[in-house]
Amino acid sequence: MSDTFSEKLENPLSKNFTMRSLLQFAFPTILMMIFMGLYTIVDTIIISRFVNTAALSALNIVTPVINIIVGLGAMLATGGSAIVARKMGEGNPKRASQDFTLIVLAGAILGVAVAILGNLFIDKIIWGLGASELLFPYCKQYLATLLLFTPASMVQVLFQSLIVTAGKPGFGMTLSISAGAANILLDYIFVVPMNMGIAGAALATGIGYLIPTTIGIVFFARSKGTLRFQKPILDFRVLWGSSSNGFSEMVSQIATAVTTFLFNIMMMKLLGENGVAAITIIIYTQFLLTTLYIGFSMGVAPIISYNYGSKDYERLKKIFRMCLLFICTISILVFSIAMLLGSPLVSIFSPKGTDVYRIARQGFLIFPISFLFCGFNIFASATFTALSNGKVSAIISTLRTFVFISVALLILPQFFDVLGIWIAVPLAELLTIFVSLGFIIKKKRVYHYL
Repeated sequence: MSDTFSEKLENPLSKNFTMRSLLQFAFPTILMMIFMGLYTIVDTIIISRFVNTAALSALNIVTPVINIIVGLGAMLATGGSAIVARKMGEGNPKRASQDFTLIVLAGAILGVAVAILGNLFIDKIIWGLGASELLFPYCKQYLATLLLFTPASMVQVLFQSLIVTAGKPGFGMTLSISAGAANILLDYIFVVPMNMGIAGAALATGIGYLIPTTIGIVFFARSKGTLRFQKPILDFRVLWGSSSNGFSEMVSQIATAVTTFLFNIMMMKLLGENGVAAITIIIYTQFLLTTLYIGFSMGVAPIISYNYGSKDYERLKKIFRMCLLFICTISILVFSIAMLLGSPLVSIFSPKGTDVYRIARQGFLIFPISFLFCGFNIFASATFTALSNGKVSAIISTLRTFVFISVALLILPQFFDVLGIWIAVPLAELLTIFVSLGFIIKKKRVYHYL
């Protein structure tokens, strides 16, 4: 039996998926992302309820730094995952493992560099992000603590994606849930009984990064499967390919960082610290509700990469059609949930009757419209990344998360005040969906997914 044939027999990416089995394969990643969203939300709830809303505002002020760190990890993870999955599909598991090891090492080294530079320039960074005198101490306590865990943060983002590529999404889900549960528990212990304030929340998050990083290292060091640690070949083409192919993910996070900065500046100008706290609630709730799209897109990406690499276009078409059906269905569901449960969601962060609640609740009457469109845009961008077309993926991500939102934020509030801020994201997603559709139709003869 040839190595290529035996590889296909044992590789879970090579099976003939039905809608049920596709969702079963993607489900651990979806659940993992939902749980990540939940424990991120719990983090902000604990800060808001047991520290104060000023600390909640400070969290959003430093969020752009966190976005950049996550973006660097996601860039290597998604771009590298596509390269590794394609080589597995081509029947070259040894080189896939060598490239995988190189990508993980690069992520760890990059994390160390970011941690050092971040701490050297921390004061300038915080003031540059628009912190007020009131918010600066909270910002510094949180960011200084979290930066210490940057290498672990980078590597755990890599493992989230590459564990799925290794065909072990269930293990990835268990790992993420365990880390999230520990984060929630430590959040409460550090902030409430130990009264460590916002620094305690950052410490809990950092330890949450260390858990999947440590277990992931042990897993891949001992793995006997198709993907495991092997002595890497220093191939800069692999690193460049991972970075360029996954650049859309980095662009997306940088764009999120910039737009978060713009949201903060606009809200600080119009409504002060309470406005920043309200937009923080909206942004984190948005992340929770979009985890379905993100998790599904991450879960099916290795399957798309594998079938494209093995040139099984009929199977690729079938998978693509099932993905579109799922995205359309879940978009309507998420929109409905957001509209029905807006008030309870906001009240978890800030009690009814407060200024923060009132501002955020007004936003939730408009903001959920974006959920009707963003799922397709997220999936389209992830699909082109999986097909190793980082350029198209980057264009879609840049338009939806940066260009359209930034233009809307700079123009609409001039005419509609705070209402213009709430309209910005739904308008950006609506405009982007036409671009996504255009690329899907234009590239169908190149990639054979339709």
